[in-house]
Amino acid sequence: MPRLLIVAHAPSPNTLRLREAAERGGRHPDIEGVEVTVKPPLEASPEDVLGCDAILLGTTENLGTMSGALKDFFDRSYYPVLEEKQGLPCALYIRAGHDGTGTRRAVVGIVTGLRWKWVQEPLLLHGEWQEDFVDQVEELGMAMAAGLDAGVL
Repeated sequence: MPRLLIVAHAPSPNTLRLREAAERGGRHPDIEGVEVTVKPPLEASPEDVLGCDAILLGTTENLGTMSGALKDFFDRSYYPVLEEKQGLPCALYIRAGHDGTGTRRAVVGIVTGLRWKWVQEPLLLHGEWQEDFVDQVEELGMAMAAGLDAGVL
């Protein structure tokens, strides 16, 4: 059974809602053939990445870049997964209070080095909180799981 790994930093009630939305989308009742694992970045390991078939990343914009927790995840996982997980389908959502460009650039740079494959452009949720952010992240989780289920990712 294909596995979707969701690694998302959720330091606030709203960002926790985003991570829960990603999981809800991944576990949509119409998608039965995908296993979903959700972990905060500080708990996710290289073994989690090695055992997945696609990864959905979520981060806040912190001081113009990704969260320290997501950076720590990449620091611990980069070399252990580099050779075995080239081509891993991935997606990203960013909860940005400002413009999110530095965060996007930082994550894209790491993903490029890992040679993972973007399934869509990073989803940038910027500015004041909007309830629609939850729906957008849920749709992203559902699209990734549906792609795995259909065998197109």
